[in-house]
Amino acid sequence: MRALVDTDILLDIALKREPFVRESAEVIRWAQSEPGQIGIAWHSLSNVAYLVDSARGFIHDLLHFIEVSPTGSREAKQALGFPMRDLEDALQAASAVAFDAVFIVTRNSKDYKKSPIPAITPAKFLAEVGRS
Repeated sequence: MRALVDTDILLDIALKREPFVRESAEVIRWAQSEPGQIGIAWHSLSNVAYLVDSARGFIHDLLHFIEVSPTGSREAKQALGFPMRDLEDALQAASAVAFDAVFIVTRNSKDYKKSPIPAITPAKFLAEVGRS
């Protein structure tokens, strides 16, 4: 099942944010067992690098089994047209469309109500893939 993981899930793991790290880490463990089924937005990499010391190793490890969604100007323009208040969330949604994702995995699902790709929590994603 193809899904795009929002930056908050990556930050939960990299920063060991409680109480979220366990479920977020389980999503990433699933991704390791299903290489290429989880995508991230290009700008998630810079967001993580900006907020996490020593992010390069973390990102390097992720890129062994997680794909960066193929995005460019067309997807950025698409994001600008989405009826979503937060442009960063709209960019995530455009990345999810480009990745052919079924879901966006995020703890911030309320801000994705108008996204063309439905957003679900890590717990709901894990239930979908039989890892709950």
